[in-house]
Amino acid sequence: MDCSKVLQASGEDLRVNWDTFWKIFRHGSVKANGIYLHYVEGGNGPVTAWLFVDPRGVGDSEHPARGYDLKTLATDLHCLVEALGLLAKGPIDVAGHGIGTWLGYAYAADWPQDVRRLTVMNASVPGVSASRTDLDPLEVNLQGWHFGFNRLDDLPELLLSGRERQFITWLFRAKAMRPWTILPEDVDEYARQFSAPGTIRALSDYYRTIFSPEGVVANRARAQKQLSIPILALGAERGYGGALVEAMRQVASNVSGGEISGIGHYMLEEGPKQVGDEMIRFFDPSS
Repeated sequence: MDCSKVLQASGEDLRVNWDTFWKIFRHGSVKANGIYLHYVEGGNGPVTAWLFVDPRGVGDSEHPARGYDLKTLATDLHCLVEALGLLAKGPIDVAGHGIGTWLGYAYAADWPQDVRRLTVMNASVPGVSASRTDLDPLEVNLQGWHFGFNRLDDLPELLLSGRERQFITWLFRAKAMRPWTILPEDVDEYARQFSAPGTIRALSDYYRTIFSPEGVVANRARAQKQLSIPILALGAERGYGGALVEAMRQVASNVSGGEISGIGHYMLEEGPKQVGDEMIRFFDPSS
């Protein structure tokens, strides 16, 4: 797929041309592991086809009351790619950002036969990552306050319901280095998804479950099995920096990557060319 067809220059930034995007990509839904998962797919031919998945509780996928542990979430992904026949020609390439890093790592660890290469971006590895000691305390608070907040029973639902757009707008301004790259129409779509019934509860349950004592123990046990596949770990300058590479080297033997300068947590929106170039090189089918 030629990415130049869906990206256009806007000053020094790249924007998605959505009219062209939706001529190439399409929505889909499939029942996997007992729930319906939404995805967007596009591209064809022998080079690359892309599949963007909303995991359970996120976006336009189902929001079940349970199943937010990494074992279940990884199984969701395995069942999805099996249902779509994506493994017919061998293992696939997987990429995840933020929470997607937790899922991508668990998927590669629990279903190693499914994954050829893995890219993870700007997140900690639950039960593995050490806290950064090189940051100003105010920056530490800004980046990590939500880990405790999201794990509190009921409070995120009480405080955020009806204020989803304001909350998302604050996050983009606070955690990005290039907030102007996140357009009003982007915020509209994120707010639509975040306002859907059950979403705040589901997203909070990711933190409540994965960072529970049982969740941390489970991921530490998962980390005892070293991964041998190639892994690209990318951290943002205003984010995890090079710490994600160091964390992944504790659980895998073939890790490359590092910090991408000039961008914050929202790496794909803030630095699509830098991140895209790294991923295209890493996922090159001929390598």
